Amino acid sequence: MLDYMVLYQSETGNTKKLATSIFAALPGMAKDLRSIDELSSLPEASTYFIGFCVHRGTCSLEIGNLLSTISGRNVALFGTCGAGNTDNYYKNIENSARIWLEDDNAYLGGFFCQGKMPLQIRQKYESMLNGDEEHDRHLKLQLLNFDEAMIHPTKEDLEHATTFAKNCLSRL
Repeated sequence: MLDYMVLYQSETGNTKKLATSIFAALPGMAKDLRSIDELSSLPEASTYFIGFCVHRGTCSLEIGNLLSTISGRNVALFGTCGAGNTDNYYKNIENSARIWLEDDNAYLGGFFCQGKMPLQIRQKYESMLNGDEEHDRHLKLQLLNFDEAMIHPTKEDLEHATTFAKNCLSRL
C-alpha cells in the first residue's frame, strides 16, 4: 500500500500543475501521481489528495464517484476554478465535493485557486453582450474575472498548494 496517492482530473492543465506541486511536497518514495483518466481501479493508499477542475461550483460526477469509493482513509481535496476568486466561493466548492466522502474517512482539508479558462468561454461572454447596461454589468464582471484568471495558477498558487500539502501531513 502507498503512503500517498495524488489523483487529479484536469482539462486545461491547471489542476495537474497543483497536483504536481502537492506530489513534490510529499515525503518518501511510497507515493504516486496519476490522472483519474488513467485509472482502472483505485490504488490503495493511506492518504489521498484528490484534485479536480470545477464545473458549476462542484466536482465532476467521475470525481464524486471516486470519492464515494474511499473508506477509512485520510483525504484532502484540491482544485482550480475559473469563476470566482473568493474564500467563500472556494469553501462552497469544497463542501459540495466533500459530501461524496464517507464519514469514516479523516478529512484533511481543501485548497482551491483560480485557473485559466479556455478562450471559448470569453468569446461566449462577449457574444452575450447586448449594449443594455443593466444586462451587461454581470457579463463585464465575468470578462474581468476571465482576464484575471489567465495567469493562474501562478507561482504563488503553486507555493500555496505545497504549503497546503505540508499542513495536511501535519494533521496525520
